[in-house]
Amino acid sequence: MSEYQYYEFQAVDRPLSDSERGELRALSTRAQITATSFVNHYEWGDFKGDPARLMERYFDLFLYLANWGSRRFSMRLPKRMLDLADLEKFDVDSDVAAIRATAEHLILDVYRDELDSEDWEDGSGRLAALASLRADILGGDLRVFYLIWLMGVEFDAVPDDAVEPLPGIAPLTASLEAFADFFCIDADLVEAAASGGSARPVGPPRSAVVDHIRGLDESEKVALLVRLYDGDDPYIAAEFRRRVKASVRTKDEAATTRRTVAELRNIAGRLAAERERAERERAEAQHRREEQQRSEAKKRRLDALSARGEAPWRDVERMIELRNSAGYEQAVALLTDLRDLARIGNSPDDFGRRLGEILRRHEKKTRFRDLLMAAHLGGDPYAAPI
Repeated sequence: MSEYQYYEFQAVDRPLSDSERGELRALSTRAQITATSFVNHYEWGDFKGDPARLMERYFDLFLYLANWGSRRFSMRLPKRMLDLADLEKFDVDSDVAAIRATAEHLILDVYRDELDSEDWEDGSGRLAALASLRADILGGDLRVFYLIWLMGVEFDAVPDDAVEPLPGIAPLTASLEAFADFFCIDADLVEAAASGGSARPVGPPRSAVVDHIRGLDESEKVALLVRLYDGDDPYIAAEFRRRVKASVRTKDEAATTRRTVAELRNIAGRLAAERERAERERAEAQHRREEQQRSEAKKRRLDALSARGEAPWRDVERMIELRNSAGYEQAVALLTDLRDLARIGNSPDDFGRRLGEILRRHEKKTRFRDLLMAAHLGGDPYAAPI
């Protein structure tokens, strides 16, 4: 395959203006540009724009894929919706990801190179599968950062005695699975992480939410409703949910037992061994089924051959007289069945005599003789010597 690069950007919080779309068009005359997206691919040359700058100015999501194994995924997140202390516990390794700040945003950039994916894809649909991760983060679900931490584990950038930053990542969502798949994170490590406790944020009961809202003073309620009415704050719902959750006592995840990197590796090793054993057993069962099918098919074939009397020997002669590879191969296959039929009928001498006569009649057909030897007919104890 020739060189291939795929770029896709998405604006979530606000649409692009006409002037902004014009600025983007100046970077590419053939890109698909809408009020919320920029998509292009290259089979020669490179994109003129700087993805980092475009994320700072225009977009909230970015995905890049190249057929030489490079992959990248970026998210722009509002600073006021995140607590940096919550992110520091993940100790993101700089070889796989970076978090940089602008005046109003934090931009998460995840990248891997030299990936060896089994199936090549053109990139379309990949960003859509990952897009909901941004909303998850804004809602307080930080499990994607655990997967990024796990990428560091896979690269041996995290010591064995380090403790996992969350009590697992269960239950895996479709977007988390898509992230792990996109960056080819070791599937056994991911399953090991998911075998722990649940790290999905649990919201407070509805009664606690109602009590919190009732406890707001009148001015706070009015301010929230005015912001909701104005409709120009895309984060008001997520912000209010986080505020309610913070005010209500919930289960302390820190009290949950967490595993070390060494323990995760051991679990992943056991899972890999179990998977390989299951695959081997499936392969062996499949092999037995195929052998049984071949045996049954051969029995039917030999029964039919036996019922034809002398006709198969005439068929052998006719096939040899075609004087081409296809004819010779058919003749050898039929002779192989005739030999097996002679074994069953305890008449090896008759088969050997007939085969010897055939060889004498066609001793100059070198290709035919070679095929007989390859089929182990010439050295068979039931065959005449060649």
